[in-house]
Amino acid sequence: MDITLSVHEALIHVMVMVSASDSTMTDPELRTIGEVISDLPVFSGFDDKKLTGITEDCAMRMAAENGLRHTLELIARSLPVKFRDTAYALGVEIAAADLNVKQEELRMLQMLRDTLDLDKLTVAAIERGAQARYRTL
Repeated sequence: MDITLSVHEALIHVMVMVSASDSTMTDPELRTIGEVISDLPVFSGFDDKKLTGITEDCAMRMAAENGLRHTLELIARSLPVKFRDTAYALGVEIAAADLNVKQEELRMLQMLRDTLDLDKLTVAAIERGAQARYRTL
């Protein structure tokens, strides 16, 4: 029996995985996760009290044998196709939040877009949008 996550759980897993990919969940990344959950329409109706439990579940999945691969597959299996670009956009948002995208985060995003089977134009548009939003003087 294959388990699945709710759309909310899958999206949160993506954000946590990207944030934790460099072994450090920075304050700006954590703040951005909170802002995304409170502000974006896709999280309308989400119970904030579940966030800690979902985050812990993600960490446990990641720590298991082959945890990264299995968690990515679980996310892909759980997300309807119309939310796959949303998931990638949220991952990019978290990676860009601290204005310092590390190699580990880039690798996680690459694995995410490959697992979600996103086309190159969609990926480029999402990444370009994040560059424009997070540009500094």
